[in-house]
Order: sequence, then C-alpha cells, then structure tokens
Amino acid sequence: MSRLRLNRLWVQFSLVIAGVVLVAAVALVAATYSLRPEEPADRPPPAEVATGESATVEPPNPFLGFVRFATQSVLVLITTGTALGIGAGIWMSRRMTAPLEGLAAGAAQIGGGDLAYRVTPRGTEEMIGLAEAFNHMAGDLETAESLRQHLLADVAHELRTPLTVLQGNLRAILDDVYPLDKEEIARLYDQTRHLHRLINDLHELAQAEAGRLPLTLAPVDLAALAADAVDAFAPIADEQDVRLVHAVAAGPVVIDGDRARLMQVLQNLLANALRYTPAGGSVTVIASRTGASAAIVVCDTGEGIEPAHLPYVFDRFYRADSARNRSQGGAGLGLAIVRALTEAHGGEVGVVSAGPGKGSTFTVTFPVPARAAA
Repeated sequence: MSRLRLNRLWVQFSLVIAGVVLVAAVALVAATYSLRPEEPADRPPPAEVATGESATVEPPNPFLGFVRFATQSVLVLITTGTALGIGAGIWMSRRMTAPLEGLAAGAAQIGGGDLAYRVTPRGTEEMIGLAEAFNHMAGDLETAESLRQHLLADVAHELRTPLTVLQGNLRAILDDVYPLDKEEIARLYDQTRHLHRLINDLHELAQAEAGRLPLTLAPVDLAALAADAVDAFAPIADEQDVRLVHAVAAGPVVIDGDRARLMQVLQNLLANALRYTPAGGSVTVIASRTGASAAIVVCDTGEGIEPAHLPYVFDRFYRADSARNRSQGGAGLGLAIVRALTEAHGGEVGVVSAGPGKGSTFTVTFPVPARAAA
C-alpha cells in the first residue's frame, strides 16, 4: 500500500477514533450518574439528620467514589486524546494538501505561458514523485515550444528566400531591367518548384510524425530498389565528376514496404551524399540483409560531419553549416524525411563520420518479415 494512502487512512482513522471516544465519554458520564442512589422523598434535611436523636449518618459508598474518580480521569484522558487526534488529523490533512496546492499553482503558471516555472518537490514520497514528473513535463513543454519557435523561424526563412527572388525578378521584368525570355522564365519556375517542394516536404513530415502517412505495403526488394536509384542519379553524378557505385547484393533483400516511400528515402540519401562530395570523390550504395533485418548503406568520401553535429543531422532544418547548405540548394528537410519515412516502416536510421574531410556513412535498417527471414 502506498504511503499516501496510508497517510489518508491514518487521518480518517484519527478522526473516527476521536468521534468514537467522544461518544464513549458521554455514555460513560451518563452511566456514572445513573448509578447514584435516589434519595427518599421524606428524607429530612441535612440539619435534622445531624441534630436528631434517632438520625444516623450513612457512610460514603466507596464504589461510587471510585467510579466518580475513574470517570473524571477517563474524561481528562479522552478530552486530551480527542484534541490530539483532531490536531493530528488536521496536520496530516494540511501536509497532504500543501503540495497539491503548489502543483495547482504551478499548473496555473504554466497555463499562463510561464513554461520556465518549476515546483518544489516536498511532502510524501508520492508527492515528491508527482512534483518531479510535473517538472519533467514542464521541461518537455519548454523544449517543444522552443523547437516550435525555431521551426516557424526556419519555415519563414525558407519561404522568404524564393519569394524574395521571385518578387525581385518580376519587379525587374516590369521595370524592363530583365527581358522576359525563356531563361528568365526558367529561373522563376525553379523558384516556384523550390516552394512547392518545401511545402510538400513539410506536409509529409507532419503526416509521418503524426503517424498518418498513408503507406501501401507490399514486398519490396531493396537490392533492386538501390539499383534503380543509382541509375536515376548516374547522370547527376557524372555531371559532378563523382563516381557512383552500386555494391550488388548476393541475392534479393525483401521487406514489406511502400516502394515509392522507400525510393524517396534512397533518393534523399543519395542527393545528400552527392551534395557534399566534391569532384573526384565517390558515393557507394549497399543493400544487405543480416538475420531478421535488412539495411541500405550510403557511404560517401565527402566533407564529413563534426562529431558534435552527428546527433542532430536528422532534425528538420538542422544544418552544421547553414550558409553552405543553402548555397548548395538544401532546405534542411531531406534527412528529416529519411528518418520519418524509415520509422514509419518500423526501421531505424543512423550516421557515422570520422570528422570533417573524412566522409560519412548513412545506414537505414528495416525488419525482415518472418516469411522472408525463414
């Protein structure tokens, strides 16, 4: 039984005992006085008894004297015990309600927007645990609010950049600074595509993180998927003078997944690797299976990642070097989408890097269905 429940029962017990004792005291007094003998109606007054020749003085009844003494002693004890019981009950009640009042005040503070407010743990073990859980919740809310504010700032920045380009170029066209030719129209169209891609990425992220991303599950061979992705990116790699290698698996690597979403995972990993791999470097794609799990590994010889940045590379809008990332066309959502889509398939993502200039290795793993693992 918890200590809080024991304290509550102790308060209730103290109050009940105090009431019972009080009733017993009243009953004892009533019983004591009911034992007093009735005086005869024709009994002469005390003076006559004292002076009459034939009058006799009755000796005091020792039993009644003892009962009266015992009653007075018990009444004193009962009164003291009752007062102590009621006082103990009130003290215990306040001891339990004071921490609750502190929690209520803390909830009001946080509800009013003061997410930095914390309560002081005190009281019983359960109350201290409740206060610590409350403070932990408040810390999570404060972190979530900070992330929300950063997200809004990043989204505003990402939307503002292409909109500024569009507005500036259109203004220049209206002022006859730029000619309205196919080249200029193509530049404007690229900015609209960037906006469209950003909005779609944010929408997919929101759906995936809320568990509402629709998936059409079917057997998918990751080895064949990797080959298709490498073929699609081969022209881009050739243009950048980067060697794109597909390490052919020994056999099919089959999982249950949404082929289009899994292809998106591979495309984002390849796009990220090619973005940070300089000319003369290489990007290798490997699909493999080990026991009950399958993996896709994308390894590059590019710029690498500082160890301090590794835990955050899959966060939305996170950039180890924001200026470099924006100049290379990244919005900071590709790897966040990789994580969201991988986790939607029950998989995990990871990255390792020996440091700047030493390349990076991204790994996504998926569970293999029982029928394929057999």
